Amino acid sequence: MDLRKLKTLIDLVQQSGIAELEITEGEEKVRISRFGAAGAQTVAPQNVVLPVAAMPAAEPPEPAAEAETPAVAEGHAVKSPMVGTFYRSSAPGSKPFVEVGQVVKAGETVCIIEAMKLLNEIESDRDGVIKAILVENGQPVEYGQPLFLME
Repeated sequence: MDLRKLKTLIDLVQQSGIAELEITEGEEKVRISRFGAAGAQTVAPQNVVLPVAAMPAAEPPEPAAEAETPAVAEGHAVKSPMVGTFYRSSAPGSKPFVEVGQVVKAGETVCIIEAMKLLNEIESDRDGVIKAILVENGQPVEYGQPLFLME
């Protein structure tokens, strides 16, 4: 895909206000995403097509997932403001920002999300007690995904 076409796609995303645009031409794939209010953009050309693994049709895991869903609804969820990698501490081997049962204040850092080699401190949006940590350290997270559950 040539540079002029990429520039045109970036301009289209900026002008239209859409959050994400993905284009596939043959084996080439381009995704342009807007993150946060700053409007930073990512252009990630990809030439690798990965096969999608089929999920076995097992009934027991589905009811278990449905049983967990109401638990997420109980309390206030601190959600990810961006796509990235979740980290509980500022460096490997250092103390986590928060633990289950810990009291946190609004504005206090609860984790870090790495996006595009930038470490973004995620702050609690209200006072409360951490009831559950819903994401494992080093796990990728999506925009709006619950990270913590607070009382």
